[in-house]
Amino acid sequence: MTKKICFFVLVALATSCSTSKNTTKKATVNQYLQAISTNDLKTNLYVIASDENQGRDTGSEGQKRAGNYLISQYEKNGISYPPAADGWYQKVPSAFMAKGFAPKLPDSENIWAYIEGTDKKDEVVVISAHYDHVGMKNGEIYNGADDDGSGTVAVLEIAKAFNKAVKDGYRPKRSILFLHVTGEEHGLHGSRYYSENPLYPLEKTVADINIDMIGRRDKSHSESNNYVYVIGSDRLSSELHQINEEMNAKYTQLNLDYKYNDRNDPERIYYRSDHYNFAKHGVPAIFFFNGTHEDYHLPTDTPDKIEYDALTKRTQLAFALAWELANRAEKIKVDRDGK
Repeated sequence: MTKKICFFVLVALATSCSTSKNTTKKATVNQYLQAISTNDLKTNLYVIASDENQGRDTGSEGQKRAGNYLISQYEKNGISYPPAADGWYQKVPSAFMAKGFAPKLPDSENIWAYIEGTDKKDEVVVISAHYDHVGMKNGEIYNGADDDGSGTVAVLEIAKAFNKAVKDGYRPKRSILFLHVTGEEHGLHGSRYYSENPLYPLEKTVADINIDMIGRRDKSHSESNNYVYVIGSDRLSSELHQINEEMNAKYTQLNLDYKYNDRNDPERIYYRSDHYNFAKHGVPAIFFFNGTHEDYHLPTDTPDKIEYDALTKRTQLAFALAWELANRAEKIKVDRDGK
């Protein structure tokens, strides 16, 4: 090759390097944290937890209306269902949810949305929340604004923030599955169904970030809502726990409360939300939770009682953690036994 040709090749390479966008290094988490909108969280929650949806009991028309709204928001934001799926729904059959002498549940659906990664797209980060609640009792609507309308709209808002990054040219290295599961209130059915019938192999699933009740405060934190309970982060992966600590220190500065992560927790919260169906299959899982309050599982759990500043900040922590898990060089390691 002549010196003249070499010169033109070098110029071309330099020009290419200067004009192409790196999918991760030039983007900052902070600029996309700001895409998580308190107003959008509030607007969406007032729809999800509205009286019209009649408490979103598993398989009910109200739950289906709430699901249709979620899909409409994903479509509005230009986010689609996974290419490996036939549509927005993963059907969860009534027979799968049959449980002893409990009332028979109708067929229901998990709902999923997806952002594909780049060079590590076969590895998937799951962000989950249940969109069902307990329906109506004695003519009263149990709106379930905190449980788990708050987690439902948080997942939607995290997806929007990731998609803004994609539009700006910063697609994550790994793929992200946004998973709204059904049947949690009746026995974690939707997440159990997904874990037994995963769309993407569990061995390729990096972690499950589960969000269940992040819009209120409990009596133990009556003086401040600047906290979140963190559950399960250290059970399977010491890296997951450490990364969450680092993301919080850098971006959100919440008080991370590990009370319910105690192996001797008498309330056994670790086993009571959807992350557990991932963890029991060896997938690292973390559960964000605000604790129970005086309106827990009552018709008074309504959107006007949500503390939207706390909901926003906790959503931002989940986003920052997901960003790091999706973009770090290596998949986090499973180095603990889950106990």
